Amino acid sequence: MAVSNDDFRSVLSHFASGVTLVTIHHEEEQHGLTVSAFASISMEPPIIMVAINQNGHSHDLLMKEGATFAVNLLAADQAEASNRFAWGHEDERFKIEAWTTAVTGAPILSNALAWLDCTVHAAHHVGSHTIFLGQVQEASTPRAGELPLLYWNRGYREMVPPSAEN
Repeated sequence: MAVSNDDFRSVLSHFASGVTLVTIHHEEEQHGLTVSAFASISMEPPIIMVAINQNGHSHDLLMKEGATFAVNLLAADQAEASNRFAWGHEDERFKIEAWTTAVTGAPILSNALAWLDCTVHAAHHVGSHTIFLGQVQEASTPRAGELPLLYWNRGYREMVPPSAEN
């Protein structure tokens, strides 16, 4: 017997993760969404992974030949940006923060904690999502040393930095 959706979600809510904005570029179009399903895969060559629901516009855009994307790791003070990219109207997502680009042309949040600029290396359909492997073309840590935005048990959480006395 398969586990119920409610039980599965309940268990997964107990896994803390960082929060990212995945921003996509294809020709003249840009799009973005909040993603917590992100991981590093390989150091040589540098490959990362994001999982994107197959029912969304982001998925369709990433499946197009020549699409590129950036993974913008959010800092602790960027919950509003996460919410806007998760729930906000598509036309409002890129209007508030300062944006730039790097090698691929994908939108990069100028004041992200860190970012990875990627080309699509491979895509694998798994259940309701597609796992996109991104080959990292450029990376930066604009706010190195600051705390990340964390998501745990259905809400944003703050990390307590280690004490200087330890």
